[in-house]
Amino acid sequence: MTHWFHRNPLKATAPVAFNYYGVAAGPAASKICSDLRSSRARLLELFTDLSCNPEMMKNASDSYFSLLQGFINSLDESTQESKLRYIQNFKWTDTLQGQVPSAQQDAVFELISMGFNVALWYTKYASRLAGKENITEDEAKEVHRSLKTAAGIFKHLKESHIPKLITPAEKGRDLEARLLEAYVVQCQAEAQEVTIARAIELKHAPGLIAALAYETANFCQKADHTLSSLEPAYSAKWRKYLHLKMCFYTAYAYCYHGQTLLASDKCGEAIRSLQEAEKFYAKAEALCKEYGETKGPGPTVKPSGHLFFRKLGNLVKNTLEKCQRENGFIYFQKIPTEAPQLELKANYGLVEPLPFEFPPTSVHWTPDTLAAFDLTKRPKDDSPKPKPEEVVKPVKEPDIKPQKDTGCYIS
Repeated sequence: MTHWFHRNPLKATAPVAFNYYGVAAGPAASKICSDLRSSRARLLELFTDLSCNPEMMKNASDSYFSLLQGFINSLDESTQESKLRYIQNFKWTDTLQGQVPSAQQDAVFELISMGFNVALWYTKYASRLAGKENITEDEAKEVHRSLKTAAGIFKHLKESHIPKLITPAEKGRDLEARLLEAYVVQCQAEAQEVTIARAIELKHAPGLIAALAYETANFCQKADHTLSSLEPAYSAKWRKYLHLKMCFYTAYAYCYHGQTLLASDKCGEAIRSLQEAEKFYAKAEALCKEYGETKGPGPTVKPSGHLFFRKLGNLVKNTLEKCQRENGFIYFQKIPTEAPQLELKANYGLVEPLPFEFPPTSVHWTPDTLAAFDLTKRPKDDSPKPKPEEVVKPVKEPDIKPQKDTGCYIS
């Protein structure tokens, strides 16, 4: 599979000990705290473990989230929140704003932030798999499914959990609705890239491929627009990627639309469509250079050298030459001055996020376990000296090298 995807870095977090001396009394409460500590550490380890697969990620994340739910929800499933929701302070960095952490004393903040990283892991797993040589059909399906899973998680966080935060996210932070929406739409667009590659491989009708490419370009444009009001210092590189992909798939759409027009004996219009494809391809090529030169979160690469990019350039060139030859020998049609309007709607292959729900509260949380946490015994902070600011170390992500023949770069 010849895809290249931009990836922002994983969120980093400060260690959490879940030690509540005096508050957590008895073996059941101590066991819950110990399990929270170990399951959180295990999940953080898996984010950078190259041997991790979706089944391992789901098991590890479900284990932690089910325990964390006891800090958020009441055990009787009423709308009342757990008495432990605000017992622990959590710190997380953001994917765009470097290593300056946000902190909230709220278990919902932890649930959302860790869920965000799980979604990011699925996008990075999809990238890694898409970069393999000789990817199988099953692996292509897994790339597709992983991107839809990530989209579903981002969507669920945005719609069901962000509104529950007591302290709203600051502008440009990961938990702001605009950023989450951009991540959702980007995942949908990239999953459709896999659909398009499959449709081309199976030689589906050019009309369907053109429509899917047009819808994918619109997704990229929508994600780019969502980020338009953010500071260029940290959003410019991501936006270059989205603009690049928008131009790239618009070129794809015009190229395959031109094939449809040629098949309908509209050779003049086909030539004009291919000329438009050429124009958008040239725009994408210029944006490839700009992307490589733009500073900001994400990989530093030259997309124009990748196979996925070069293949389209050859396809546009060869299809245009074919149309011009046929028009010179057979059709003799006038070439319109205006490019054809792309009013294409795909009836098949459109991607929707997979529905996602956090797991229910762990069975280890019982009324007796919860009662063993006595908040009246929390130590009072009488120290006049402020505690030193804890440094949140960045996540050291594995350096994935692209395979020789795919032209893919995996961040």
